Amino acid sequence: MLIKRKRGWELPEQAATPEAAFLNRRQLAKGLAAGSILFAGGALFSSRAKAAAASADPTADLYPVKTNDSYKIDRALTDKKHALTYNNYYEFGTHKGISQLAQKLETRPWTVLLDGMVEKEQIVDVDTLIRAMPLEERLYRHRCVEAWSMTVPWSGFPLAALVDYAKPLSGAKFVRMETVVQEETMPGLRSSWYPWPYVEGLTMAEATNELTFIATGLYGEPIAKQNGAPLRLVTPWKYGFKSIKSLVRFTFTDQRPVGFWEEIQGSEYGFWANVNPEVSHPRWSQAYETVLGSNERVPTLLFNGYGDYVADLYKGMEGEQLYL
Repeated sequence: MLIKRKRGWELPEQAATPEAAFLNRRQLAKGLAAGSILFAGGALFSSRAKAAAASADPTADLYPVKTNDSYKIDRALTDKKHALTYNNYYEFGTHKGISQLAQKLETRPWTVLLDGMVEKEQIVDVDTLIRAMPLEERLYRHRCVEAWSMTVPWSGFPLAALVDYAKPLSGAKFVRMETVVQEETMPGLRSSWYPWPYVEGLTMAEATNELTFIATGLYGEPIAKQNGAPLRLVTPWKYGFKSIKSLVRFTFTDQRPVGFWEEIQGSEYGFWANVNPEVSHPRWSQAYETVLGSNERVPTLLFNGYGDYVADLYKGMEGEQLYL
């Protein structure tokens, strides 16, 4: 920073000062000026640092986490730019290009309510919760009900670990989950014909299955806002609308929850939503899917290829509408 000072010869004669006094004053002026510069610069730096800290994820130091190699994939990972810019998040709009709008989501402070049929209701700070969980990375396929798919590296923890943390009572049969409602940041909430907040549910058996995951990160970083920060459910054998984003509440109950899309149109989007190429959506086939970021169409697999992990969950349930 350039500071212009008047030179001695610019002073009027009557203001002239003895040399020794002038030099002492000059040194003092330099000190004061330098202090002012440092103070102003320090204040600016402090302001910027505070702003950066406020926007940064407090758990960023945890990533990347170790990959759990138990979950193999037979497809290439989806390019990060596609997974972060092609998103469903109706609270921000009904189109796929909501990634910029979603940056308005306020993810700190953030608390999670654990309630219902539990030993003790808890409100937990999300950073405390994340740091208490066994974090790992898993490579999972993701199949949207709209017949597109991706393969991505989620970081997070098994939902079973959160169930243990919540200490549900023995009579709890389901976990009901809710997305945050932020009217000031989510323009989609103005669409009053939707049954906000976004709700989804799982049976306790599904919730504690080893595949069921709470994502806190993606591509070795804290999960992006448009992908469901700071907590997002991942159930890779189910259609993507079950993977509820930006979670703020887990309620343990003996009543089967009615999900957001199930409430809107139960004939098209059921509670179970298990991927099955043999059962078409009422308006399109589910036999094939388009891989995100390419024009490649590949056959869809029963349970999205995860049958070895989950098929036993549905034995003896022939009377249920398990798909869609």
